[in-house]
Amino acid sequence: MIRDFPARWATAGRLMDGEPVHTVIDTADAAAWTALDIGIREWVQPQPTLLPSRARIDGRRIAWNRNAGLKVVRRVHAPLSENELVLALCHLDGRIREAVIDRVAHFPELLPLVVIRCADWAAPVRERARTLLADALPRVSGPDLVTLAALVLRVARRGQGAFARDLLDRTLRQGTQENVEALLASEDRATRRFAHRLAIQERLLSPARLARAASGDDDVVIQDVCAGAAIATVRDSAYHEVLGPLLGSRQPRVRSAGVTALRRAGRPAQAQPFLADRSGLVRACARWVLRQHGTDPLLLYRALCADPSALDLPPAAPLGLAECGSRTDAVLLVPLLGHPSGAVRAGAVAGLRVLDRADTELLLPLLDDPSPAVAREAATALLPSADRLPEAWLTLRLTANRPVHTRKAAFRLLRARGGVAQLRAAVQLLTDEDPRLKALAGPAIQLWVVPPAGVPRGDAEVAALLDRCTHLFSDYVLARLRQELGITG
Repeated sequence: MIRDFPARWATAGRLMDGEPVHTVIDTADAAAWTALDIGIREWVQPQPTLLPSRARIDGRRIAWNRNAGLKVVRRVHAPLSENELVLALCHLDGRIREAVIDRVAHFPELLPLVVIRCADWAAPVRERARTLLADALPRVSGPDLVTLAALVLRVARRGQGAFARDLLDRTLRQGTQENVEALLASEDRATRRFAHRLAIQERLLSPARLARAASGDDDVVIQDVCAGAAIATVRDSAYHEVLGPLLGSRQPRVRSAGVTALRRAGRPAQAQPFLADRSGLVRACARWVLRQHGTDPLLLYRALCADPSALDLPPAAPLGLAECGSRTDAVLLVPLLGHPSGAVRAGAVAGLRVLDRADTELLLPLLDDPSPAVAREAATALLPSADRLPEAWLTLRLTANRPVHTRKAAFRLLRARGGVAQLRAAVQLLTDEDPRLKALAGPAIQLWVVPPAGVPRGDAEVAALLDRCTHLFSDYVLARLRQELGITG
């Protein structure tokens, strides 16, 4: 995609030098066509504020391009080459665009420019382009249709862009299913959304096909649309063809739709394994399905978490228990802090946080846990009480002999304390060997807020700390900071 002025101007210059369009831009990229349209307009009729007379691109003077544009004007009624036609179709003068628009019939590869001209601000150009596109579009198929569809949907965002989109919609509905299939596999997200909605409205895809599309596509809109349509149109005898892909999807939104559909299918027992799904949305849907059939999910959670030595305990089961339990259920989560699995320990810490039972003495030692997930969850749970934690104990965990995840968790808590503790910890990490920790230290110093109380003016330690990080501030900011702290010299 041509995003910046110099690149767009250079592209237009290459066209004027005689290079074919297909070598100048990626003709399968809709964004490249719109950028080409803008670039030629800037090149042929440059604005003084954008294009100084001494401007250069690739070492060539480009002040002559206004004359090149006038040359195209003089030849609009004579035979034009493909490059000259491209320049004329994108010219700033609407009379030039109108005069050459019909000639695209002899250059079908330039049909994308006709799509752009269908949203032209000049009505005569717009009407001629629409007539030409309406005649040509039914004959386009395969990759060319995929490119045009992406461009049509891109241009549809403009003030006059609805015509081409509506024309594409009518053409696809009246055409063959192969054209819709080509758009369903497009790399352009907007095109896939458009094609899936049309296919659902025209009932071109089976429920099983829709379920597979929902499970395999990475776009959340397509996931929702296809999963909903698959569930709504499936018959009782074919539920297994739909629920399988939905329940086995890696996408939480798709799995949640499949779990919810278990109620309609009359299969609530299949929702029980999803009580411990890694996604909170899926867990909530599983609990709802079970409740609708008279099963209390809380009892199932308590049974899962009753044995702290169970090696097959799902990691998300402790968090699921906390989501639907009460504070008294913390008695089941505390023993899980010693579970052999780090994922289970992390889930137990998260569950205690949800239940508001994040005991400082219980969770503080978990910063030294060998599992990064456990240390991260412990730091998250302890953040509200960061100002009451022992600063010396946390500072000791910033030393180089500690694991990176332990140092990071300790720094999160020291930064949450604010004041000199934050500055002291951040300055210490400025020389850390791990680049990720060094990257955290700089912004923490630059965003440091001078403590309103508790630090005497002219404090020698604060002055020494600032002297170690002067490279992070401009002279003006550093002077103002020293002035606020009462540091002289």
